[in-house]
Amino acid sequence: MSADARNEWPLWEVFVRSKQGLEHKHCGSLHAADAQQALQMARDVYTRRQEGVSIWVVPSSAITASLPDEKAELFEPMADKIYRHPTFYEIPDEVGHM
Repeated sequence: MSADARNEWPLWEVFVRSKQGLEHKHCGSLHAADAQQALQMARDVYTRRQEGVSIWVVPSSAITASLPDEKAELFEPMADKIYRHPTFYEIPDEVGHM
């Protein structure tokens, strides 16, 4: 396979869930012709030591990410919603440590 053919394949992002984890973690990226090939290649590249129990492959073009410059408008409005943080509740002694 030539480098030109590989560069024409879409880029896929790979997420693997480990045996100990509940969430999938981003492991890396790879080029593949389709989703099935991306899944097989991800298995070969990112789970060689049998540490994974689940693999997700997602076309990079399907991911939308926030920009670092937008963090103020995305995250600061949450600070004024105190009802989301139960810091003003008193915990009864019989509950113990939470």
